Amino acid sequence: MTNDNQTKYEYLAEDPNVKVMPIMISLMIGAFFAILNETLLNIALTTLMEQFNISVTTVQWMATGFMLMMGIVIPASALLLQWFTTRQLFLGTMAVFSVGTIICAVAPTFPILLAGRLVQAIGTGLLIPIIFNVFLLIYPPHRRGKVMGLVGLVIMFAPAIGPTLSGVIVEHLGWRYLFITVIPFAVFSIAFAYKYLINVSEVTKPKIDILSLVYSTIGFGSVVYGFSSAGQSEAGFLNPNAYIPIIIGFVGILLFTIRQLRLDEPIMNLRVFKFPMYTHAVIMFLIIIMAMFASEIILPIYMQGPLALTAATAGLVLLPGSILNGLMSPVMGSLFDKYGPKVMMVPATIVLSGTMFMMSRLDMNTPFWVVIVGYILLMLSVSAIMMPAETNGLNQLPKHLYPHGTAVMTTLQPVAGAIGVSVFISIMSAKQKSYLDKASEPTDPITISEALVSGVELVYFITFGISAIAFIMSLFVYRAVAKGEGELSTEDE
Repeated sequence: MTNDNQTKYEYLAEDPNVKVMPIMISLMIGAFFAILNETLLNIALTTLMEQFNISVTTVQWMATGFMLMMGIVIPASALLLQWFTTRQLFLGTMAVFSVGTIICAVAPTFPILLAGRLVQAIGTGLLIPIIFNVFLLIYPPHRRGKVMGLVGLVIMFAPAIGPTLSGVIVEHLGWRYLFITVIPFAVFSIAFAYKYLINVSEVTKPKIDILSLVYSTIGFGSVVYGFSSAGQSEAGFLNPNAYIPIIIGFVGILLFTIRQLRLDEPIMNLRVFKFPMYTHAVIMFLIIIMAMFASEIILPIYMQGPLALTAATAGLVLLPGSILNGLMSPVMGSLFDKYGPKVMMVPATIVLSGTMFMMSRLDMNTPFWVVIVGYILLMLSVSAIMMPAETNGLNQLPKHLYPHGTAVMTTLQPVAGAIGVSVFISIMSAKQKSYLDKASEPTDPITISEALVSGVELVYFITFGISAIAFIMSLFVYRAVAKGEGELSTEDE
């Protein structure tokens, strides 16, 4: 660490002479608006199609390209965290994000708008690993739950209000103001961080392995692109634009993995998986991401189809659960600090499994309040599982693996997101087609709705099975804290 405080205090938060709150505020402001930007544009895609006279497959690159770029840059975050100081990296990341936002705000053509969006994605992709790493270095393990809960509030609350805020801005001001309104906050974040943010990480400047970066870019980028293409095409995984990139991507990831395990200074140290609670946290994280995407993608389709709700109403139905998830994250973090992970995760995985089973019984006559309650229960269980699991897993790593642990988890988010969307949509579509093929009147609107419901039910039943695995795994979790360079100290619940 670059601070003199390190000689007396292992963590800055333990030093009464250091004000850590301004550091937190600096990071949280930037994170809020960068993450808000992820969902802010979703509701404006139709408007952009009309504005630039482009097709739905073209405009989808605003979302696909964003995830693709994040999948490319995030694996390099561990390397960057060891090459630049906290101030340099955060200010540089926010500057890149701000430049991308300005390009989007003034873009005269769609290609320039897309270019700005990709620049935004570079900043957004690097920001979360920076925040996680800084908080791990500032706070001791017994105080990290509440802090990570605050991060969870930002991560969940920002995308939750994104579509609602976007609808108001687009309707009353126009799509350009989706970017214009973000610019002053991004500039404020840079100015605030310039004044208050201090360096908390150690710059070691490890060797840069170019071949690893090439494998990483091809591997993660191709996987995100391939699965995103499968989710956007009627042919699904039979589309060459889907399965060819997926095959190339998995080969690239395999080569990347082999090379990381052979290097003395890997850009992403996969030896983090030697720590059992970290591996446990990654698996739980993937299960939660899958459960969330099943609902965030499939539920709106179900509500606007068989339930015949408008897009605005469907968005409002999901809003209470998302907001409650964000607000409960700090509470769940405090409970984690006090009681450990098992006390929270066992009942939460039971609620999650029960909710997924309840959702698998949806039909054409289900009252929409059932959907509201189900989504609230889902998001409450997510708040009690995801951030405590991540915090517990990262707590088990020695300090020199913090950048790598955060990089691995953050890399998996866009990858899991792309895979989750395409797989669940493909499952739903296949079941829907099978139902219609057997129907006596496949063109009847009621039959079409029933076919869609059958697809939704199957997706949720599969998710129920995945959630049951999470429950079984929660029985084996324990509080874990790293002691020295890999020597572990555990406290049973």
